[in-house]
Amino acid sequence: MSVLVFTNGCFDLLHPGHIDLLERCKALGDRLVVGINSDASVRAIKGAGRPLMSQADRTAVLLGLRSVDEVAVFDEPTPARLIKELRPDVLVKGGDWPIEQIIGADFVLANGGKVFSLPLKPSYSTSNIIERIKQPDSRDAAPDSSAGNDFKDELRIENSLREHQQVIATLFSDGLGAVEQCARLIFEALSEKRKLLLCGNGGSAADAQHIAAEFVGRFENERRGWPALALTTDTSTLTSVSNDYGYEQVFSRQVEALAAEGDVLVAISTSGNSPNVIAAVMAAQRLGCKTIGLTGAGGKRLASLCDAAILVQSARTARIQEAHNLIGHLICEMVDELLEANQK
Repeated sequence: MSVLVFTNGCFDLLHPGHIDLLERCKALGDRLVVGINSDASVRAIKGAGRPLMSQADRTAVLLGLRSVDEVAVFDEPTPARLIKELRPDVLVKGGDWPIEQIIGADFVLANGGKVFSLPLKPSYSTSNIIERIKQPDSRDAAPDSSAGNDFKDELRIENSLREHQQVIATLFSDGLGAVEQCARLIFEALSEKRKLLLCGNGGSAADAQHIAAEFVGRFENERRGWPALALTTDTSTLTSVSNDYGYEQVFSRQVEALAAEGDVLVAISTSGNSPNVIAAVMAAQRLGCKTIGLTGAGGKRLASLCDAAILVQSARTARIQEAHNLIGHLICEMVDELLEANQK
């Protein structure tokens, strides 16, 4: 009986690490199908400017490898639908993906298949290659030690304000479609009498509570309260779950207890790598919830796991959180307008 192996990724700028992983994937079975994100899907999870190579070019390069038998392009952020259609015997991801975070793992295991997280060839990363191409050698720019402290302070403030302006300008030019998509997911859930759950750590916890308060209370116009719950506010639950199960499950345990099919989880993480936030997303998906990720430029892991995501194009936590605050207000405004029109 032929053994079908499946793996997936963007495969933008194919490098030796990819080739090594694909060869080891093929060795686990007889036929290897590689799922790749469409161009639109790559932009959704990696931000503007990606992919560098079109889906047609990425497909052609992959099919040129002896290890790859077939390439399937999918438009969604995750390959969940494709995995259910193909029903692979073996599901594989690179070692930076623990098995509990691999989309489709539950489905494959439930059908008697196997799931592997294979160690990656060290020192290879598409994102790092792109950054080396884009960034000049930092040694070429020597700091100016002659400037006085007052001047440095003014320059620092000016640079931060310019960074903020650039981040918001990029959101305006490239991110409005993602904001609209997220707002519509929330509108559809609330209009069907579903609820909104939100989670995050630190400043992102404050953002989760802020957004929830805007829905339960009101944003600008007087209207009914909408069911929204920040999973960051119940100290007894937070401390008991952390003590009994570990902090990684502090949100996922609440999702299991409180969420239902059709609800929406907004998962906020500036890095996109917070284990407890990612665990909450996986728990929500198992229950049939829609998931929204709010993250930064490096938050590709979180974005690739969610039904919709907004990546703020900055690596600085402060700039990302400033934009998340604005995004929260934009979503509230749009959802309020949609719900008001829906009630007429």
